[in-house]
This record gives sequence, structure tokens and C-alpha cells, in this order.
Amino acid sequence: MLVEHPRSAAGGVAVRDRLRDPRVLAAVAVSSVLVLLIGLQVAASLNGFDGPLASLARDYIGTPKSMSVPWAGLVLALVGVNARRRVYAVSAAVAIDAVYAALRMLDGKPFTVGNGPTIVLTALAVVAVMRWQGRERTDALKAAALGALLILATKVGDVWLHVTSAVRPAVFDEYLLLADHALGDPSWVLGRVVDALGPEVYAVLHWVYIELPVAAIVVAVWQLRRVVPTGQWPSHYLVRTFLVLGLVGPAFYVLFPVVGPMFAYGADGHGFQVGDFWPMALPPLDHSPAALPFDEFTPRNCMPSMHTAWALSLFIHTRRDVDGTRAPAWLRWGGAFWLAATVAATLGFGYHYGVDLLAGAVLCLTVESALRAPERGWGAFRWRMVGFGAAVFAGLLLSYRYLAVPMAEHPVLAGALLIGAAAGVAIAFHATWFAAAPARVAAPTAVAG
Repeated sequence: MLVEHPRSAAGGVAVRDRLRDPRVLAAVAVSSVLVLLIGLQVAASLNGFDGPLASLARDYIGTPKSMSVPWAGLVLALVGVNARRRVYAVSAAVAIDAVYAALRMLDGKPFTVGNGPTIVLTALAVVAVMRWQGRERTDALKAAALGALLILATKVGDVWLHVTSAVRPAVFDEYLLLADHALGDPSWVLGRVVDALGPEVYAVLHWVYIELPVAAIVVAVWQLRRVVPTGQWPSHYLVRTFLVLGLVGPAFYVLFPVVGPMFAYGADGHGFQVGDFWPMALPPLDHSPAALPFDEFTPRNCMPSMHTAWALSLFIHTRRDVDGTRAPAWLRWGGAFWLAATVAATLGFGYHYGVDLLAGAVLCLTVESALRAPERGWGAFRWRMVGFGAAVFAGLLLSYRYLAVPMAEHPVLAGALLIGAAAGVAIAFHATWFAAAPARVAAPTAVAG
């Protein structure tokens, strides 16, 4: 009989305790992120496109790629500090941006901003580590980490889009065109509607589409507004869902590569398109679909529609406050508008097929169910919901790929089954998380990992 030596057992406990130490977990997380960024930068440099570290360097000393994302990251980081420090941080970021913008204009370069918030966010984290203690440091560093992750996620996402076109030279758009016939070809319908509504509506929808991170930050800041006064973080909030969706969803781009109607069937296909059909004429339905060779730079980022997934998660998080009570009317109406406008833009601009949106919605509800209310644990209710959502998501993708022809031949039946499956996930989600009357709690629940 083998008996574990007491010293060995004590050593094992010490190792487990050390692995649970927040400082050790933070060090592992930071090291993992650095390894990922360095690896992606090396891959990007070898393949001749922009890498995450090069893009990040321009946020500090060059021309930022985005004006809004660095500011969104800083605003999110400021939920962890008091009002006086927020004023100092924003003032410093505005001043730095003004100097950089003036220097660029003197050099004949285009106007843009974003250096200031990136520099100030970094300085905020350094000051918190070097000078602050206790809860003051913890809150500041956790908020700064969220802001930094938001910025870094966009850098990694940009590289991943290049990867999708490099590793998948052919796309499955012909299959999706057939599958989408079961939904009434909504991209062609919305494309004509957006054209008819004129440039003003187009401008609004375009702004909504590209500024989704800004809307998410508004909701996240509202959810985290009590962090400094109470010293407690909600167990779940929008940023968690956004980041996990951004980690999980794009993996399917290489499993199911799709470029979208405006590229595969429109004038933006760079000579690889089937024809110039979108949005004025529906192409003839080819009942012998095949993978379509495409160019080496258009991202294969349609399946699933991540804009739909993120906009739906934003909508869900604008229904109630983190304590379970009803959210204010302005937030609920804002979330509904952003979801509706995002759906209209994704279809009306020809970026997606309708079936992409269904897959994105199901993915969102599945991921949200895995993350929501972690204090309730992983009981049968959560396994059932996540398993159901994952099964429907897998079924959707398999049907798009292998049942596209019968779906186009029997559109009424296929459309009813597609919509019914997605609606079933939505009904189960509501029954699991929203059907019971919410009970007000005194403060947000304890810190979640």
C-alpha cells in the first residue's frame, strides 16, 4: 500500500495554493498574452502584413488605426479609479492627443486621435503598481486590464482576419446563397431598402456598425458604475461576454470560410465574384454548389456574424441592471436600437447572409448562458442550456454546408426549421435567465474571475 509522505502532501497543497494566488494568475495571464502577441507579430511579419505589436506601437508614437477603440479602452479603465483621477486622466489624454494631432497636421498627415488614451491607460497601470495599495490598486489594475484587453483584442482580431484569407483560399458562399433562399434572401432585400432610403440612413447605419465597441463601453461603464463606491465587482457584465465571443466566434471563420454577398456576388469581388448581382438582382440558384476560389486578402469573416452576436449581447445586457432590477428606459431603448440598426447594416451593406445572423445569435445565447450568473454554478439548468445552444449552432453550420440544395428546393419548410431552431434557443434562454421575477439585492455580488 502506498502512503503519501506528509511533506509531499504539504508541498502539493502549497503548489495548489500558489496557483490560486491572484498575483500568480495575473502573471500567467500577462505572460500568455505576451507570447500570443509576439507569435502573431512574427507570423504577420513573415507574411507581409501588419502585426499586433506594430499596430500597438503606432498607437503610442505613430498614427493609430482607430480613433474610438483607444478611447473606449481608457474609459473602461477609468471605472476603477475615483472621479478626481478620472478628470486628470481624461485631461492628460486630451492634451496628448491634441499635441499629436497638431504634429501630424503640420507634417501633412490626416487628422486622427488615439495616442493620448493609450499612453494614459499605460501610465495609469504603472502608477497603480508603483504607488497605490490595497483595494485602490486592485480596482485600478483590474479596470486597466479590461481596457487593455479591449484594445489588444482588436489588434489580434485584425491579424486573424489576414490569417483566414491566407489559410482558406476558397469560400463557401455558393452554399450559403442556397441556404439563405430559405429565409427569403434578406441581404438582397435589405440592400435595396438601404439604397432606397438614401445617404443619410446609410451614414447612420454605417456609424452604428463601426462604433459597436463604443456602445458596448457605454453599457459596461453603466454596469460597473458602483465599483469604486462599493469596492465590489459584478459577477458578470458585458465585457466578459464580448471578450469570450471574440475568442470563440472567429475560430469558425477558418472552418466555414465566407466572404459575403457584396464580394462573392457584387462589384467588390476584385474579379473573383460569380457576377455583379448584389443587391439589384438575385443570381441564378446553382444546384451544384462548390467551394469558390477567392482572393488572398478579403477576410473570410461571415460565419457566424460576430456583429450580430455582439449586438445581441449588448441588447441582453441592457434589459436589467447587474442586481437583477429593470434597466432604465434610455438604456433599454438604446440597446434595442443598436441591435436593430446592426442587423440592418450587416444585411443592407451586403456583409452577411441571413443564415450568418442566425448562427451569430445562437452563438451569443450559448456563450452568454455559459457565463451568466456564475454564482449559480454549473447545475443541470446551465448544462442543458449550453448543450442545447451548442447543438443547434453545430446543426446550423452542418445544414448550411451539406443540406443547402434541399433547403433551396424546399424554402418554406427549411426556413421554418431554421427560424424555429433559433427561436427555440431564444425561448430556452429567456426561460432560464429572465422568466423568474428579479429580486433586488443590496449590492453587486462578489468579484468574479
